[in-house]
Amino acid sequence: MRPFIGITASHQNDFNAYYSPKNYSNAIIEAGGLPVILPITSEEEIIEHYLAKIHGFLLAGGGDPDPQLFDEEPHPGLGEIDPYRDSFEIALIKKALEERKAILGICRGCQILNVAAGGTMIQSLEGQKEDIIKHRQDAPFHYPTHTVKLVEDTILRQIFGTTELRVNSSHHQAIKDVSPDFIISARSEDEVIEAIEKKKGEFAVGVQWHPEAMFEKNRVFLKIFEKFVKEVAK
Repeated sequence: MRPFIGITASHQNDFNAYYSPKNYSNAIIEAGGLPVILPITSEEEIIEHYLAKIHGFLLAGGGDPDPQLFDEEPHPGLGEIDPYRDSFEIALIKKALEERKAILGICRGCQILNVAAGGTMIQSLEGQKEDIIKHRQDAPFHYPTHTVKLVEDTILRQIFGTTELRVNSSHHQAIKDVSPDFIISARSEDEVIEAIEKKKGEFAVGVQWHPEAMFEKNRVFLKIFEKFVKEVAK
Protein backbone atom coordinates (compact mmCIF):
# COMPACT_ATOMS: atom_id res chain seq x y z
CA MET A 1 0.00 0.00 0.00
CA ARG A 2 1.27 3.48 -0.83
CA PRO A 3 2.12 5.59 2.24
CA PHE A 4 0.33 8.91 2.69
CA ILE A 5 2.67 11.87 2.18
CA GLY A 6 1.38 15.19 3.50
CA ILE A 7 2.43 18.17 1.36
CA THR A 8 2.22 21.58 3.03
CA ALA A 9 0.08 24.01 1.05
CA SER A 10 0.84 27.56 0.06
CA HIS A 11 -1.57 30.32 1.08
CA GLN A 12 -2.75 32.82 -1.54
CA ASN A 13 -4.44 35.60 0.40
CA ASP A 14 -5.68 37.53 -2.64
CA PHE A 15 -7.85 34.60 -3.74
CA ASN A 16 -8.56 33.15 -0.28
CA ALA A 17 -7.02 29.89 -1.49
CA TYR A 18 -4.63 27.10 -0.57
CA TYR A 19 -2.66 25.57 -3.42
CA SER A 20 0.24 23.26 -4.25
CA PRO A 21 2.30 23.14 -7.47
CA LYS A 22 1.63 19.81 -9.19
CA ASN A 23 5.31 18.84 -9.44
CA TYR A 24 5.40 17.96 -5.74
CA SER A 25 2.51 15.51 -6.09
CA ASN A 26 3.88 14.12 -9.35
CA ALA A 27 7.24 13.37 -7.72
CA ILE A 28 5.62 11.64 -4.75
CA ILE A 29 3.42 9.50 -7.02
CA GLU A 30 6.42 8.55 -9.19
CA ALA A 31 8.33 7.58 -6.05
CA GLY A 32 5.54 5.29 -4.80
CA GLY A 33 3.71 7.52 -2.33
CA LEU A 34 0.20 8.95 -2.18
CA PRO A 35 0.22 12.78 -1.93
CA VAL A 36 -2.22 14.58 0.37
CA ILE A 37 -2.33 18.39 0.34
CA LEU A 38 -2.50 19.78 3.89
CA PRO A 39 -4.52 22.98 4.38
CA ILE A 40 -2.99 25.44 6.84
CA THR A 41 -4.60 25.44 10.27
CA SER A 42 -4.08 26.96 13.70
CA GLU A 43 -6.12 24.22 15.39
CA GLU A 44 -3.96 21.81 17.38
CA GLU A 45 -6.61 19.10 17.07
CA ILE A 46 -6.39 19.19 13.26
CA ILE A 47 -2.59 19.01 13.40
CA GLU A 48 -2.90 15.96 15.66
CA HIS A 49 -5.21 14.34 13.10
CA TYR A 50 -2.68 15.06 10.35
CA LEU A 51 0.00 13.33 12.41
CA ALA A 52 -2.26 10.36 13.11
CA LYS A 53 -3.20 9.80 9.45
CA ILE A 54 -0.13 10.95 7.49
CA HIS A 55 3.01 8.81 7.32
CA GLY A 56 5.54 11.46 6.24
CA PHE A 57 5.69 15.16 5.43
CA LEU A 58 6.97 17.12 2.45
CA LEU A 59 7.56 20.76 3.38
CA ALA A 60 7.03 22.70 0.16
CA GLY A 61 8.55 25.93 -1.12
CA GLY A 62 7.04 29.39 -0.71
CA GLY A 63 7.65 32.77 0.89
CA ASP A 64 10.16 33.86 3.51
CA PRO A 65 10.05 32.75 7.16
CA ASP A 66 9.26 35.60 9.55
CA PRO A 67 12.59 36.78 11.07
CA GLN A 68 10.87 37.16 14.45
CA LEU A 69 11.05 33.37 14.60
CA PHE A 70 14.82 33.60 15.05
CA ASP A 71 14.86 36.88 17.01
CA GLU A 72 15.85 39.26 14.21
CA GLU A 73 14.42 42.50 12.89
CA PRO A 74 13.40 42.52 9.19
CA HIS A 75 16.19 43.21 6.68
CA PRO A 76 15.28 45.53 3.74
CA GLY A 77 15.72 42.55 1.43
CA LEU A 78 13.12 40.42 3.23
CA GLY A 79 10.37 39.17 0.93
CA GLU A 80 6.72 38.32 1.57
CA ILE A 81 6.00 36.52 4.83
CA ASP A 82 2.97 34.49 5.93
CA PRO A 83 2.88 34.26 9.75
CA TYR A 84 -0.18 31.98 9.58
CA ARG A 85 1.69 29.43 7.48
CA ASP A 86 4.83 29.79 9.61
CA SER A 87 2.95 29.02 12.83
CA PHE A 88 1.25 25.99 11.31
CA GLU A 89 4.40 24.51 9.79
CA ILE A 90 6.52 25.03 12.89
CA ALA A 91 3.92 23.31 15.08
CA LEU A 92 3.65 20.47 12.56
CA ILE A 93 7.43 20.06 12.24
CA LYS A 94 8.05 20.00 15.98
CA LYS A 95 5.41 17.35 16.53
CA ALA A 96 6.56 15.33 13.50
CA LEU A 97 10.13 15.32 14.80
CA GLU A 98 8.91 14.27 18.24
CA GLU A 99 7.00 11.38 16.67
CA ARG A 100 9.98 10.48 14.44
CA LYS A 101 8.04 11.00 11.21
CA ALA A 102 10.09 11.25 8.02
CA ILE A 103 10.41 14.79 6.62
CA LEU A 104 11.65 16.20 3.32
CA GLY A 105 11.97 19.99 3.09
CA ILE A 106 12.36 21.80 -0.24
CA CYS A 107 13.59 25.42 -0.54
CA ARG A 108 11.46 27.28 2.04
CA GLY A 109 10.72 23.84 3.48
CA CYS A 110 14.43 23.34 4.18
CA GLN A 111 14.60 26.76 5.82
CA ILE A 112 11.52 26.39 8.03
CA LEU A 113 12.67 22.90 9.08
CA ASN A 114 15.91 24.46 10.33
CA VAL A 115 14.12 27.37 12.05
CA ALA A 116 11.63 25.04 13.76
CA ALA A 117 14.56 23.04 15.13
CA GLY A 118 16.31 26.15 16.49
CA GLY A 119 18.39 27.42 13.54
CA THR A 120 18.61 30.89 11.97
CA MET A 121 18.47 32.45 8.50
CA ILE A 122 20.31 34.84 6.22
CA GLN A 123 17.36 37.08 5.29
CA SER A 124 18.90 38.38 2.06
CA LEU A 125 21.91 36.81 0.36
CA GLU A 126 22.43 39.85 -1.85
CA GLY A 127 22.38 42.22 1.11
CA GLN A 128 24.07 40.15 3.81
CA LYS A 129 26.70 37.97 2.13
CA GLU A 130 29.59 38.94 -0.14
CA ASP A 131 30.92 37.20 -3.26
CA ILE A 132 27.85 35.09 -3.91
CA ILE A 133 26.92 33.32 -7.11
CA LYS A 134 23.48 33.74 -8.72
CA HIS A 135 20.91 31.88 -6.64
CA ARG A 136 17.76 33.11 -8.44
CA GLN A 137 18.07 31.76 -11.94
CA ASP A 138 16.49 33.24 -15.05
CA ALA A 139 16.82 29.93 -16.90
CA PRO A 140 13.92 27.44 -17.25
CA PHE A 141 13.09 26.08 -13.80
CA HIS A 142 14.08 22.50 -14.62
CA TYR A 143 17.53 23.58 -15.82
CA PRO A 144 20.51 23.15 -13.44
CA THR A 145 22.48 26.40 -13.12
CA HIS A 146 25.02 25.89 -10.33
CA THR A 147 27.01 23.22 -8.52
CA VAL A 148 26.54 21.93 -4.99
CA LYS A 149 29.13 19.85 -3.16
CA LEU A 150 27.75 16.93 -1.15
CA VAL A 151 29.36 16.30 2.23
CA GLU A 152 30.92 12.90 2.83
CA ASP A 153 29.12 10.40 5.09
CA THR A 154 25.73 12.06 4.72
CA ILE A 155 22.38 10.64 3.63
CA LEU A 156 22.38 13.01 0.67
CA ARG A 157 25.75 11.71 -0.52
CA GLN A 158 24.44 8.15 -0.22
CA ILE A 159 21.28 8.98 -2.16
CA PHE A 160 23.02 10.54 -5.15
CA GLY A 161 26.28 8.56 -5.01
CA THR A 162 28.41 11.50 -6.11
CA THR A 163 30.46 14.36 -4.67
CA GLU A 164 28.81 17.10 -6.75
CA LEU A 165 25.46 17.90 -8.35
CA ARG A 166 24.29 20.58 -10.76
CA VAL A 167 21.01 21.94 -9.42
CA ASN A 168 18.39 24.58 -10.16
CA SER A 169 18.15 27.59 -7.86
CA SER A 170 15.34 29.97 -6.89
CA HIS A 171 16.06 31.53 -3.50
CA HIS A 172 17.32 34.79 -2.04
CA GLN A 173 17.62 33.52 1.54
CA ALA A 174 19.68 30.74 3.07
CA ILE A 175 20.41 29.02 6.35
CA LYS A 176 22.85 30.91 8.59
CA ASP A 177 23.16 28.88 11.81
CA VAL A 178 22.24 25.22 11.52
CA SER A 179 20.05 23.72 14.23
CA PRO A 180 22.05 21.81 16.87
CA ASP A 181 20.11 18.69 15.86
CA PHE A 182 21.13 18.92 12.18
CA ILE A 183 24.29 18.89 10.08
CA ILE A 184 25.20 20.50 6.76
CA SER A 185 25.05 18.00 3.90
CA ALA A 186 25.69 20.28 0.89
CA ARG A 187 27.12 23.70 0.05
CA SER A 188 27.41 25.75 -3.14
CA GLU A 189 30.73 27.10 -4.44
CA ASP A 190 30.21 30.34 -2.48
CA GLU A 191 29.76 28.35 0.77
CA VAL A 192 26.01 28.95 0.97
CA ILE A 193 24.34 26.06 2.81
CA GLU A 194 22.34 24.07 0.25
CA ALA A 195 21.17 21.07 2.30
CA ILE A 196 20.83 19.85 5.87
CA GLU A 197 19.88 16.58 7.53
CA LYS A 198 19.16 15.35 11.03
CA LYS A 199 22.19 14.06 12.90
CA LYS A 200 20.52 10.85 14.00
CA GLY A 201 17.19 9.12 14.19
CA GLU A 202 14.45 9.56 11.63
CA PHE A 203 14.89 10.73 8.02
CA ALA A 204 14.70 14.54 8.11
CA VAL A 205 16.40 16.16 5.12
CA GLY A 206 16.15 19.64 3.63
CA VAL A 207 17.45 20.82 0.25
CA GLN A 208 17.58 24.40 -0.99
CA TRP A 209 17.01 23.50 -4.65
CA HIS A 210 13.85 22.13 -6.30
CA PRO A 211 14.25 18.45 -7.27
CA GLU A 212 10.51 18.20 -8.00
CA ALA A 213 11.03 20.60 -10.92
CA MET A 214 13.97 18.61 -12.28
CA PHE A 215 13.16 14.90 -12.02
CA GLU A 216 11.12 14.64 -15.23
CA LYS A 217 14.08 15.92 -17.29
CA ASN A 218 16.79 14.32 -15.14
CA ARG A 219 15.73 11.13 -13.39
CA VAL A 220 18.60 11.27 -10.90
CA PHE A 221 16.56 13.80 -8.93
CA LEU A 222 13.77 11.27 -8.39
CA LYS A 223 16.17 9.41 -6.08
CA ILE A 224 15.60 11.75 -3.16
CA PHE A 225 11.83 11.21 -3.36
CA GLU A 226 12.29 7.44 -3.67
CA LYS A 227 14.50 7.41 -0.57
CA PHE A 228 12.03 9.60 1.30
CA VAL A 229 9.04 7.40 0.45
CA LYS A 230 11.04 4.27 1.31
CA GLU A 231 11.86 5.73 4.73
CA VAL A 232 8.23 6.73 5.27
CA ALA A 233 7.07 3.20 4.45
CA LYS A 234 9.33 1.53 7.03
